[in-house]
Amino acid sequence: MSAPFKVAVAQIASIPADSLATAEKTAATLRDAAGQGARLVVFPEALIGGYPKGASFGAPIGMRKPEGREAFARYHAAAIDLDGPEVALIAEATAETGAFAVIGVIERDGGTVYCTALYFDGAKGLVGKHRKLMPTAGERLIWGFGDGSTLPVFKTDFGTIGAVICWENYMPALRMHMYHQGVTLYCAPTADDRDTWISTMQHIALEGRCFVLTSCQHITRAAYPADHECALGDAPETVLMRGGSAIVSPLGKVIAGPDFSGETILYATLDPVDVARGKYDFDCTGHYARPDVFQLTVDTKAKPAVREA
Repeated sequence: MSAPFKVAVAQIASIPADSLATAEKTAATLRDAAGQGARLVVFPEALIGGYPKGASFGAPIGMRKPEGREAFARYHAAAIDLDGPEVALIAEATAETGAFAVIGVIERDGGTVYCTALYFDGAKGLVGKHRKLMPTAGERLIWGFGDGSTLPVFKTDFGTIGAVICWENYMPALRMHMYHQGVTLYCAPTADDRDTWISTMQHIALEGRCFVLTSCQHITRAAYPADHECALGDAPETVLMRGGSAIVSPLGKVIAGPDFSGETILYATLDPVDVARGKYDFDCTGHYARPDVFQLTVDTKAKPAVREA
């Protein structure tokens, strides 16, 4: 069993019109957190590529307006390729620091963009990804759907790391799959800054008897370009996402955050033995499971639209 170790959640704002600049900011933040001793750093959903808060992409039911097509073209251009310079910058920072990072990005794959969490492991660089399975509401217009092939966890010498994005955390079957894989460091990049979010994170920590690290942007209208359509208004000082990042223990105690004050990095020192202490009386895929009554089947095969034979 490893010794106590330090983790961080980075509550920072993206630069929605400049993914490379956001990657540079992310790498600098990662270096700062690692310099404070953090071995794992979790960043918000859609940090690199941007979360288009308040935009409708010109799509009333039965219509697609030309200005919506232009907005999507700009958004597609701001998305990143996994062999691009943004990923290289992050990999350089993790190699330099030895830290593990979970980072929300908008990933471009052909004509489709995905809301994706990327995993970086020190000198190994990019080791995997999770594509959001179920975009929420209007997100379904602009983001593709992930499949079961990107639901990995990663074992490190300080714990097993997995990520579930935003409202995927309300999907009981997905959570069960993560618990089954032995996740001890459950990462939840999000764009949900509501008061109710923290109770969901506490529930997951208690349900999975795992540490939960959730990160949300703190970002104002001023960060977005002038032509960004925003239902919340165009006053530069308007807060579009107010943070609320936090770290929760396996018994549901909030040990850092939630913070709504602005851009910040939250830290906590975690004792990995707390996971075993929590599982003593509840292990939802172990001694508290009833496989004679309930069973979950997970299809982890990739589902490409075209297969060449």
